[in-house]
Parts: sequence; C-alpha cells; structure tokens
Amino acid sequence: MRKLFYKSGTGIGLALLSPAVLAAQEEVLTNIAKMLIYAVILFVIGVIVVVYFMRSRDKRGTPLGRVFEEREAIHSVGPDTPVTECVRTMTTEKIGALIVMDGERLIGIFTERDALNKVLAAGLDPVSTKVSEVMTKDPYCIPPTTTVGEAMELVTKRRFRHLPIVENGKVLAVVSSGDLTHWLVKDQMGEVQELVDLAARS
Repeated sequence: MRKLFYKSGTGIGLALLSPAVLAAQEEVLTNIAKMLIYAVILFVIGVIVVVYFMRSRDKRGTPLGRVFEEREAIHSVGPDTPVTECVRTMTTEKIGALIVMDGERLIGIFTERDALNKVLAAGLDPVSTKVSEVMTKDPYCIPPTTTVGEAMELVTKRRFRHLPIVENGKVLAVVSSGDLTHWLVKDQMGEVQELVDLAARS
C-alpha cells in the first residue's frame, strides 16, 4: 500500500514538473508582473494629472501684477498716427495690438482685428486714415490685482484678445490671451516631464 502511495505521489510530482505545467506557471507569473507594472504606470499617470491640475488651479489665482511686472516695453502710438505706420510697427514688433495714448492718457487700442474690419473691409486708405478714427475707444482695462483666472475668463467670455493693465490711470502692461495661456503652461511642461522621468525610473 505504501508503495502504491509512493508511486502515485511520484507520478503526481512528475506531472507537476512537466514542461507544460511549468510553462503555464511561468505565464501566470509573467501576467501578474505585467499587471503590477501597468498598475504602477496608471498610478503615476494619475499622480501626474492631479499635480498638473492642482498646480494649474493655484497658478490661476496669481495676480497679474506679479506675473507681468517685468514685461517688455509697452508699444503705444499717438492718435494722429497713420494706420500704415501702426501696422508696420505691429509687424516689426510681432505684436497683435498697440495702445493709443493722448499724452499719458489711454484713449484706445488698435488691434489686428481693427485693421481688418475697420480699415480693409471698409475700404479706407490706410495711409491717410488716422488710428484714432478706427481704434477701439475706451478699451476695457483691468487692475494689476486681477488674477490670471479672472483675466482668462474675460478673454474667453467677452472675446477680448488684449487687456491693458492699468493702475491709477497709468498703463502698466498689455496682456494678450496668448500671454496668459503661455504663462499657465510654461512651467507645467517641465513638471510633467520630471514626473514622466520618475515613472520611467520606477
């Protein structure tokens, strides 16, 4: 009887050690390892998304006065400047708008949209037309305490492309929708890359 049990046990042991069974066990272990790797990758992606949106939300609360305090020179023209000269300046400086100043007072803004809709589409001569005739008068201005999020909401809902930042009647900067978007994402790309590198090393 003992010999029978011994032979049966040996037979079962040999069956368990057969190549087919070993291959099946190895496949199961490989699948488990893959699932663990996928779980880690999904976790890291989740962390990246959460960090990205948390930082983005925090940045949206930043006042514009802190963001654009070291902006480039403000490009402005006088009210009698010909449209041709304005367009030439905008092209040279690669900007989409000029503010129109009467001395120290902001009286208007001249944008690419004004050049197209109020000059070219209206059939006016850009050489003889003064910018004061076709500018957007009394543009919507915002104080430097306006947050990035509030400014983004303005350019989205009211379709403004440029917003003069004014304090006590003095123009501090002109911020565009592109400036706001660029500022929001510029640091995020580096942070996301760091997290991706960390995931790759995990």
